[in-house]
Amino acid sequence: MTELPIVRPFLWYDSNALEAAEYYVSVIPDSRIVDVMRQDGAVLLVTFEIGGVLFTAMNGGPGHPHTDAFSISVTCKDQVEVDRIWSALTDGGSEVACGWLKDRFGLSWQVVPKKFYELMSAGTPEQSQRVMQAMMNMVKFDVAALEAAFEG
Repeated sequence: MTELPIVRPFLWYDSNALEAAEYYVSVIPDSRIVDVMRQDGAVLLVTFEIGGVLFTAMNGGPGHPHTDAFSISVTCKDQVEVDRIWSALTDGGSEVACGWLKDRFGLSWQVVPKKFYELMSAGTPEQSQRVMQAMMNMVKFDVAALEAAFEG
């Protein structure tokens, strides 16, 4: 097992931690399953890496569902990547708003194009305000619409 960081997110699942981890590593680039710990033959803990961040998922049984109070944010290089990741994560899940979604395991994600951050930090306060207002009216991010808002 690789050296573990001091701090990392820990996710609780009823009984499908390995299924969730395998799904996430199939969707997010540069991801992998690091370790699967079993107890009496059953999966207990799964350590996985998505986008360079280590996570632990545990099969802890019912009673502790995911909430919107925690989400994973994915920065995408372009609209094509936003569309691909959005489509994969909403399959069996649900769209929310402003780039947020809930996957089929109940975990919240925010799928954001890199261009959003670039536009928000470039230009005038009015341009940033228009970009923010455009984003507030979106469900999934639309890079072309953000650029149009920036240009006015």
